Amino acid sequence: MYKLTIRTSFAAAHNLINYQGDCENLHGHNWRVELTVTAKELDKAGLGIDFKVLKREAGVIINELDHKYLNENPVFHDVSPSSEHISRYLYQRLSERLNNDVITVDSVTVWESDNASACYYE
Repeated sequence: MYKLTIRTSFAAAHNLINYQGDCENLHGHNWRVELTVTAKELDKAGLGIDFKVLKREAGVIINELDHKYLNENPVFHDVSPSSEHISRYLYQRLSERLNNDVITVDSVTVWESDNASACYYE
């Protein structure tokens, strides 16, 4: 097995619901995202998956969140757009786009600051 990871980012605003404290107020983050996939085998070029493909597919989903107010996204209608929920959402969406017989999304880590992240995996 091979693990391949890319990093990307997006900027977005949110406010936590059912939370008491500063983060219940509207605020923003420059979110960083780490996407890790596993590859069972390599292709003829010696690649599990081309990093360009990972970046492109991640970009499609990231663009849905970039420069948006996350609370307005229907996915976060009933749940707080916390780092935990964002990482799960990205994991699920990317799994739909990438998973096949060779490639499987392993984990998605979302950093809301230099010192705080949430990782989702199954």
